[in-house]
Amino acid sequence: MKIFLFLSPFIAIGIVYYVKTRMQDKHRPYVLGSIWFLILVFASLLFTSIYDEIKFDEVKNARYQLVIKNLKDIRDTQLAHRTVKGVFQDNWDSLVKFVEIDSFTITQRRDSSVLDKEMTKRYGGVKTFKDIVIVDTLGFISVKDSLFGFDDRYLSMMYVPFSKDDQTRFQLKAGFLNQNGIDIPVFEAFVKKRVILYDQSLNLVLKENQVQSVDGVNGSSLKIGSMNEVNTNGNWPKNYSKDN
Repeated sequence: MKIFLFLSPFIAIGIVYYVKTRMQDKHRPYVLGSIWFLILVFASLLFTSIYDEIKFDEVKNARYQLVIKNLKDIRDTQLAHRTVKGVFQDNWDSLVKFVEIDSFTITQRRDSSVLDKEMTKRYGGVKTFKDIVIVDTLGFISVKDSLFGFDDRYLSMMYVPFSKDDQTRFQLKAGFLNQNGIDIPVFEAFVKKRVILYDQSLNLVLKENQVQSVDGVNGSSLKIGSMNEVNTNGNWPKNYSKDN
């Protein structure tokens, strides 16, 4: 369609040339008037098509930026949860409660040595030592202070910016992925592009869902993490993260 719109003015100009050089004089004014009208219509459609895509990209990029900011907060909170609890969380209320009440343990590792009784006995009483690592607990710091300081944006990180319903949440999953007999914690948070772009042209949204590019967000969703591989990255290119 876009190619047709692009070529239409040139086709019309060719027809105008034909009319001016081959057609009878009495018919020319009417035909030429109609053709110039069509040229203007096609040119207007072409301009509108290009302009709509430019505006769509501006809206899309601005909205993706804020969505990605929330997804990064979700990722940081999930990683903190795994550090403290050993697993990821699939419940928003529990994840918020974790931020508010749990703490990181601040530790210090130091090398030391102790008497190796078994080796000392084996060597007939000659004292033999073995190296060990001692972990000292220095204190605790709350998850909230560590990740968000005085900012309470963790209370709204689960809500999708620009969605039609301001209470729409990201979909959140968590579980385990078995690799070589070991259960590894994994999580995924995502939202469909159509939810973020609900008020945009359906054709442009469908086109956006088909994106497969190093400069775009591939697929029909914005997401972070994965339930199918050990991965806590987002599916957007670096150019979407430069301001976050």
